[in-house]
Amino acid sequence: MGAHTCLFDLHVAQGARLIDFGGWEMPVAYGSQIEEHHAVRRAAGVFDVSHMGIVDLRGTRCRELLRGLLANDVGRLNMPGKALYSCMLNERGGVVDDLIVYYLDDDFFRVVVNAGTRDKDLAWIRARAAAYDVTLHERRDLAMLAIQGPQARERVASLLAAEAAWAVLELQPFFGTQIGEWFVARTGYTGEDGFEIMLPTAEAESVWRRLNAAGVRSCGLGARDTLRLEAGMNLYGNDMDENTHPLESGLAWTVAFDPPERDFVGRAALEAVRTRGPERKLVGLVLDERAVLRSHQRVFAAAGEGQVTSGTFSPTLERSIGLARVPITTGSSVQVEVRGRPLPARVVRVPFVRHGKALISLV
Repeated sequence: MGAHTCLFDLHVAQGARLIDFGGWEMPVAYGSQIEEHHAVRRAAGVFDVSHMGIVDLRGTRCRELLRGLLANDVGRLNMPGKALYSCMLNERGGVVDDLIVYYLDDDFFRVVVNAGTRDKDLAWIRARAAAYDVTLHERRDLAMLAIQGPQARERVASLLAAEAAWAVLELQPFFGTQIGEWFVARTGYTGEDGFEIMLPTAEAESVWRRLNAAGVRSCGLGARDTLRLEAGMNLYGNDMDENTHPLESGLAWTVAFDPPERDFVGRAALEAVRTRGPERKLVGLVLDERAVLRSHQRVFAAAGEGQVTSGTFSPTLERSIGLARVPITTGSSVQVEVRGRPLPARVVRVPFVRHGKALISLV
């Protein structure tokens, strides 16, 4: 049995099918995973993401600590509530975790880390925080709900008093704001608009039920995975890990090499990769035949061999799609070994889908 979030009893009551996910017993679906997926693309769905780690960092040298700890540069954050996506690297340039950091004020940053890596991440950050006199406070008193879809923001606003509703509807993408006991951020992991809400655990079940009553569908990790893959978003442990670096994981955009004087953990290793050029890259794949891409399948290109890192059937595109790490010179087509058979696949730019619309050609 894994750990439980504060919403576990609700998931059971709503008939969720439960699986182990990073040591947590989590809902994979409440009925039809495909219907949950479509609900997010067309209307709104709510996910329990309370297994994620919420960590508050406080101290006058918070920014200094994080500028050396993260590959992206929190020095760019100067408006309260602004969020930044970044990888946290080891000395080899491998990805310890990918995370979101919120700048709340000069002495206060909030970091949200992945569930399966939270203990490792806390130890990693804590080991460096002491030298900067920065304290870490893991917010196990907070639950986290992700409400995603084209109608998500207005459905959340309908639960709030007028002034609070106005404040959340005014939020720009990748900003968060404190609304009473809630921290509401316009972020997500589905390729749709919406909010991620951190709120006291005691309130989570009633808010979930009120969202359901407002027409927001309960959604599990199954739909979360198909949605994030359509959106071309990496999953830690599949598409990158401690043995892969951002420049071969489609995450070069998250590495701030400027200003050159900012030293961060893993910088020297990434500079060496930049100098010689990365040997591999992460690409999108589309399979037009009736078969399903899955992680660990072998990929054959003229330039050499690669591997599917994530794969699934896309409910929006009605095709099998995936991410694959392949040789850097791989062209526009490859073959993927599916159940012992090599099948042709197209190499495409991700995302596959954004805001409900296909961004690739469906031949």
